[in-house]
Amino acid sequence: MTGPLLSISGLTKAYPGVVANDTVSFDIQEGEVHALLGENGAGKSTLVKMIYGLVKPDSGTMTWQGQPFAPPEPKAARATGVAMVFQHFSLFDALTVAENVALGMENPPPKRDLARRIRRVSETYGLPLDPNRSVGDLSAGERQRVEIIRCLLQDPKLLIMDEPTSVLTPQEVEILFKTLNKLKAEGTSILYISHKLEEIRALCDHATILRLGKNVGECVPAETSARDMAEMMVGDTLQTPTRTTEKSGDVVLDVSGLSLEPTNPFGTTLKNIHFTVRAGEILGIGGVAGNGQDELLSALSGEALTWPDSIKVKGQDIANLGPNERRARGILAAPEERLGHAAAPDMSLTENALLTGAIRENLTSNGFVNWGDTTSFAEKIIQSFDVRTPGPHVAARALSGGNLQKFVIGREVLQRPEVLIVNQPTWGVDAAAAAAIRQALLDLAAEGAAIVVISQDLDELMEISDRFGALNEGRMSDIRPAAGLTIDEIGLMMGGAHGMEVANVGEDA
Repeated sequence: MTGPLLSISGLTKAYPGVVANDTVSFDIQEGEVHALLGENGAGKSTLVKMIYGLVKPDSGTMTWQGQPFAPPEPKAARATGVAMVFQHFSLFDALTVAENVALGMENPPPKRDLARRIRRVSETYGLPLDPNRSVGDLSAGERQRVEIIRCLLQDPKLLIMDEPTSVLTPQEVEILFKTLNKLKAEGTSILYISHKLEEIRALCDHATILRLGKNVGECVPAETSARDMAEMMVGDTLQTPTRTTEKSGDVVLDVSGLSLEPTNPFGTTLKNIHFTVRAGEILGIGGVAGNGQDELLSALSGEALTWPDSIKVKGQDIANLGPNERRARGILAAPEERLGHAAAPDMSLTENALLTGAIRENLTSNGFVNWGDTTSFAEKIIQSFDVRTPGPHVAARALSGGNLQKFVIGREVLQRPEVLIVNQPTWGVDAAAAAAIRQALLDLAAEGAAIVVISQDLDELMEISDRFGALNEGRMSDIRPAAGLTIDEIGLMMGGAHGMEVANVGEDA
């Protein structure tokens, strides 16, 4: 083949009130890792959905190996040679690996043959999997392997990956990159979407940058700094989060002997967790997804009640208080799952502002909602956190994931919490929005709030945390000063090593 594998020419897709893609054109070469970059709402998701047959373009054309390409549905795209690993896993916890893989195949082979193929392909690409294990028992990294193996069994010519490293440890990222480089060497093309620009620089051969639906530039990532790529995405100078040097104050949040059984049958039991957070301090908690992060947020927010004296705020036992009572005391939380947990999908942004802001923003009186004040609060969130939306009347589900994330975080920050617990604060948001959210958390800490940030983004945690701990199988590592921690030490803490094991690595480093 002499021309590109996939050529995109003038693709346009508009929705009411917004042009998602505006005459986008670029090529993907055979055996190339091609990055697709852009802010939240830049049009990346719409573009890959058109390639994968989920969305029909209004105008423009695509060609595949020189032939017209317009898949009417994903089945047709897969038959041509396009496979996609979505950001949100589409797996059934109660089924085995092999059963989940079979569900994604048009004509799955007998179970024994499929298990043999899964083992062979997974070992060939350095992603070992037991086809007989229940998906509910797998780590986030292993679940992603299931999605990738399901795609590789199709023998794809183009593999689309959307935020593939957001749930992986540094060691798992290294394994994934080895796999992708092996695929590249075999001639497979990869379209790679990520907000982690240093990963883009390390992995990708070429990058196309989208802004407000338009192709605004291209670059060779290895020859372009992460800052330069970020500024191409936003069309402006990128602001780096800065923090004050004020010392932390008294202990505000005291967690002692916290244990909790999960409500989800595939959840993780919290086991005897201890830590404190002082006024003006940010405690960063890392860990691979599924090691107790959701359970910890539920315990701290009041969604799950715990044993007396296991959680104290300013010396007062709050273990038996529900979410509303804790909010009244200034203890606020923003969970990881933004659509369905942090926000009600079919409610407007105004109504979602009311859901958690009613108490601290005094949005109700004698049982009646003050809709004027509530709308003003929603508008303040939209303006302060640059939420891209036509207005507060829009339903939460209509926002892009990154813009909804900005709304959710902004809603809690603007309520002036004394304690704030956030899980994955910048998940799926672009570089500029991530910097703004991190700055908001740093500013909140500077005003005296005690903040717990649970995140799988280690760069984020090292940038804003004063101290760091890691969750592994529901246990908390020793809490250590964030300054000076190495990636090896962090990886060991996330893997369950404690105390002297991590200290020895630090001495050897």
